[in-house]
Amino acid sequence: MVGTARMVMRLRLELFVNDVAASVKFYREALNFEVMGQHASYQALRRGDVRIAVQDFRTLAPGHPLAHPGRRGLGVELVLEVPDVQAAHAQAVAHAPQVSPLVRQPWGLTDFRVTDPDGYYWRVTEQRRENQLCAPP
Repeated sequence: MVGTARMVMRLRLELFVNDVAASVKFYREALNFEVMGQHASYQALRRGDVRIAVQDFRTLAPGHPLAHPGRRGLGVELVLEVPDVQAAHAQAVAHAPQVSPLVRQPWGLTDFRVTDPDGYYWRVTEQRRENQLCAPP
């Protein structure tokens, strides 16, 4: 396409939670996110180029597909690539109740799993080198 600027796409996640303060505490302490902006029921966080927001699920309009109480994030694994997975693991172990051990996977990456207070399931993995696979076989 002649004359069009190349657009960079980014992915931002918005997680609907039961307790914004508890979620922010988890993401700051266990996964090293920093708060970018805040409102009473919504807080934006970042870690490097990764952007997430946590919002009280009760602020959703009645009938909204996500406006139901209960465990959140079912059926989704969120993957966070970090430059030092061992340091990330140590930090998560110090601040989260359930953190899996570090495991070297058959596809060559080392990672661990941790679940946030609402059940969002995270795989924290080392950043892959150019010659490594990007996902499990």
